[in-house]
Amino acid sequence: MRIIEDLSTQISDIFEKEEVIVYEKEELDALKAAEKIPLKWKNKLSENEMASFDIAAEYTAVYAADESGTLTKYDVTTGKQLWQIATKNKFSAGIGIGDGLILIGTFKGEVLAYNDAGHMVWQSSVTSEILSAPQVQQNVVVVRTVDGRIFGLDAIDGKRKWIYQGATPPLTVRSAAGITIAHGGVFAGFPGGKLAALSLSNGNVGWEVPVSQPRGVTELERMTDITSTPQVNNRFVCAVAYQGRVGCFAINDGTPIWSRESSSSAGLAMDNDYVYVTEEKGVVVAYDLISGATMWKQSKLGSKKLTKPIIKGQYIVVADDQGFVNLLRNYDGALLARAATDGTPVKNSISPLPDGFALQTVKGGVFAFSTQF
Repeated sequence: MRIIEDLSTQISDIFEKEEVIVYEKEELDALKAAEKIPLKWKNKLSENEMASFDIAAEYTAVYAADESGTLTKYDVTTGKQLWQIATKNKFSAGIGIGDGLILIGTFKGEVLAYNDAGHMVWQSSVTSEILSAPQVQQNVVVVRTVDGRIFGLDAIDGKRKWIYQGATPPLTVRSAAGITIAHGGVFAGFPGGKLAALSLSNGNVGWEVPVSQPRGVTELERMTDITSTPQVNNRFVCAVAYQGRVGCFAINDGTPIWSRESSSSAGLAMDNDYVYVTEEKGVVVAYDLISGATMWKQSKLGSKKLTKPIIKGQYIVVADDQGFVNLLRNYDGALLARAATDGTPVKNSISPLPDGFALQTVKGGVFAFSTQF
């Protein structure tokens, strides 16, 4: 199995030369005139050269980490540092929280579990490096490794409960594709465009379906990996593949509901009405959740590389490779507000806060913004 190191840069370099985005004056004026998103607070960690970290938030606290092995807890309202631990580990992925645990992965394939006071609870080893945040529910920690395996670990002591590995194509993308735990299941997308539902308790396969089928002659043309995290509600699980399709499936048995041509390495979000997809070349598209009909497209955000969208109230939030974050109106995609961070890319997922959201930049900036304005 050969792995392409970074989808967002390597694939675009292979298929096309970098384009210079040219906007009409009206479009530039709209970007400049957008209302400013209020900054709640900001802090600083070390720069991340390879890894990208999800901010994790619960109740009154925000957790952030960096490659150097530093884990920090902030007050969610003020950004005041509550504690910070400097470990000897090189963190590669995180942060996952739940069941009283703060979960981090390392480049050496270690899963580290801390409590909310910053004390290590346990450490467990898996087969290879971890690129997405471990998740936990019902006393099972689920972690994904770069070699395509998914592990279920006991949340009490980190001992292995089960392992899953599906077939992989000859060429795959090194990605931070995560997993979603919901309704007693583990949902994950894989290289080759496959989506699988596993039992959280024992790792048994409930169903597997193709989101997208490989097409083309060369290995690169046939690459259609799911490099983002599936989204789940009470009825559907939805996923999107690079160079492939976006689709929604029945959560109980994987029956296809709808699918559409799409290409995304960043991912999607869903609410009761729409599925919001960050597609290639800086386009955000909203599809009707039930029919898959295209409801709106937003392509004038000043960047070709956007993050996975998140939903915060009536807003869709996306950030970009220039350090800007944008609020879009959920029903028509209109740009409502915009803010700058530190000028470096935002690669990790944005995390909702009680009255806003938080993100981390490549340079290590930790920013919390308010949606109350």
